[in-house]
Amino acid sequence: MVITEVRIKLMEDNNERLQAFCSVTFDDAFVVRDLKIIEGTKGSFVAMPSRKLTDRCGQCGCKNHLRARYCNQCGHKLDEDRATRDADGRAKLHADIAHPINSACREVIQSAVLRSFKEERERSKQPGYVCTYDDYDGGEYEETYTTLITELNGTRNGGGEGGYRTHAAHGPRGTHGNGHEGQKPVAARDEERREGGFGAGIL
Repeated sequence: MVITEVRIKLMEDNNERLQAFCSVTFDDAFVVRDLKIIEGTKGSFVAMPSRKLTDRCGQCGCKNHLRARYCNQCGHKLDEDRATRDADGRAKLHADIAHPINSACREVIQSAVLRSFKEERERSKQPGYVCTYDDYDGGEYEETYTTLITELNGTRNGGGEGGYRTHAAHGPRGTHGNGHEGQKPVAARDEERREGGFGAGIL
């Protein structure tokens, strides 16, 4: 697995610790967005994309962020100390969406990102500088959503053209079973759809 591209979005100087957002592309085939570059006490580090953790209200069952003091649905007062804590006593409020599972992989990603961050800061001082980080306004997500619904409908109607494949069983932690032999990569299949398959000529 090779990092083939890193894109950086520098933050304004008035952001205290958040220095930039970035996206990382692997093997020209898979991209992970919304990594953050944060200024720590020992220098900059890379934080993986994450989501806020939630739990359910004991009164109505509605989901609420762990920092919520009252239920968003029924207004029931929630326990402010309900988040689980790590060994240092810090509340666990977020969970990584994508992350390396060993220190060697983390070091490879962090080194590439921080190197690109340094280069981007230098480029930003040049006249005519343009950020290459993609800020989507929904168009790409709408296309992805439409493709997903089409695939799900195809599967519900008996599979075949447009249906999705069942994922193969996972191997031991840290490996990924090769259950897709003979299948084209998802990106290649999506490209074929755009060029001449379902929906050709719509966009």
